[in-house]
Amino acid sequence: MRTLVFFLEEPSAKEMLQGILPKLLPDMTLRFIVFEGKQDLEKQLIRKMRLWNKPEEASFIVMRDQDAGDCRKIKQNLLEKCQEAGRPDAIVRIACHELESFYLGDLQAVEKGLELKGLAKMQNQRQYREPDNFPAPANKLTTLTKKRYQKISGSRSISKHLDVDNNQSRSFNVLVKAIRNIVSDKVAILN
Repeated sequence: MRTLVFFLEEPSAKEMLQGILPKLLPDMTLRFIVFEGKQDLEKQLIRKMRLWNKPEEASFIVMRDQDAGDCRKIKQNLLEKCQEAGRPDAIVRIACHELESFYLGDLQAVEKGLELKGLAKMQNQRQYREPDNFPAPANKLTTLTKKRYQKISGSRSISKHLDVDNNQSRSFNVLVKAIRNIVSDKVAILN
């Protein structure tokens, strides 16, 4: 059975994925390698990817936040590390600017997950139609939720409500598309 392995910058990314993946991957084995921040991810990625048992049976997705960096340079750097690790087929996805952009792209999920009222109707406001443009989405989300949002518990609560087909975050949609492509490739391999 094929395994989908995620290399993640932080625990909140794992919580988010555990909320959305059941909607996307009904029968795939999942593994999460969680690092202690982006520097730790970049420092250890090659070694951890090389050490993976049965790499021919795995698909790899590396995910990290853009933060204040250049998205293209970050992605290129991570792709080069995957290449050096012997996995040129690994997929790299960058959350623009932070993971919280995904949540700002679906305020109904935030409203449900954090048991708040009135957030969903704000989705039509211009600023929430392109949440990847917020330079500090975590701060915006914390303010918007009156400090109810906390990185790990908030990700756990919100993610299970995220609509994988209707999110205003472009970087979220690119991630979902990559996961769906892996699933469709898996089906093609089995057929």
